[in-house]
Amino acid sequence: MAAMKKVLLAAAVAALAAFVGHTYLRLKHIMLASRELPVKHLNCHYLQNIEYGAEDITILKDGLAFLSTGLKFLDLPSFSDEPGKMYVLDLLHPRPTPVELQIKGELDLSSFNPHGISVYTDETDDNIYVFVVNHPHEASQVEIFRFVAEDTLVHLKTITHPLLHSVNDIVAVGKESFYATNHFSFPNQALHFLTMVLAMPMCDVVYYSPSEVRVAAGGIMSGNGINISPDKRYIYVSDIIDHEVDVFERKKGEQLEYIKSVGVGSLCDNIEVDHRTGDLWLGCHPNSMKLSNFDPKDPPGSEILKIKDIHSEHPVVSMEYADNGQVLMASTVAAPYEGKLLIGTVFHKALYCDLK
Repeated sequence: MAAMKKVLLAAAVAALAAFVGHTYLRLKHIMLASRELPVKHLNCHYLQNIEYGAEDITILKDGLAFLSTGLKFLDLPSFSDEPGKMYVLDLLHPRPTPVELQIKGELDLSSFNPHGISVYTDETDDNIYVFVVNHPHEASQVEIFRFVAEDTLVHLKTITHPLLHSVNDIVAVGKESFYATNHFSFPNQALHFLTMVLAMPMCDVVYYSPSEVRVAAGGIMSGNGINISPDKRYIYVSDIIDHEVDVFERKKGEQLEYIKSVGVGSLCDNIEVDHRTGDLWLGCHPNSMKLSNFDPKDPPGSEILKIKDIHSEHPVVSMEYADNGQVLMASTVAAPYEGKLLIGTVFHKALYCDLK
């Protein structure tokens, strides 16, 4: 009996050691911990008034850009104790400058913590609705605003639901309807970590409307950015842990049918789509170990990728901008507009770049 216990103990120790070793290698792969990035700059300058990140940026066809700033998220660095803010930027202005949006309505601004955003224009009356993922007190909810005048958001509605337990980003498809990504497979982070280590893709995309809320697609390791094709036929999702962008086709009843995945070789965050070309622009983390273990002497870099012809048999993934963190730390989004590019970050600054 004693000999059997020793055998079982030795087996348990060996199994634990193997699991720890597997976990270490898996995390190193996920975080691209050994990756160093070459520098590739554009003609850029910092945007005024953006000092603590612009995690998400989206641009309307008329050149009006919306920015979410001041995100405090999980254990990522944050250098401001102030609540988050929303900004608007007119790219048609001779000197585009972000202007803080005034928020009116019954919303607790002291805990406002904006993350992913999306904008929907109602073609029947041209009203503009701004959807914002909000994490007050580490919660997960979606705020819907109406944009009025030049610098005001009127709060219309707060949406919460058990299926929307860890929302990262959204894409609006109606005045009160949207698709949303969950970055955790379970509300319990420990369970999600286990699925991540064991390579069990259990995150999902949720469809929300006032009449129904349900899972529209699954099989994702960790859902991050989400957006829609110019013809509204396809939905794109960044699976940040698998270093891929997943392509889904919208079907009857707002179900999503998986089409394919495109490898990007980086931990890509938000997705913006060029409304003219259909190209996807991705704000990425080239080495997330440097982001998690923030060291100002060896800061996290920034990488902007573009996917051209994503629906073809051979999509082209190209690096459009890269920095080692000396100019821009922890890029999350790249929003193109008529030869210009806005680049946002988790907690750092934002860039206005010329692509021509």
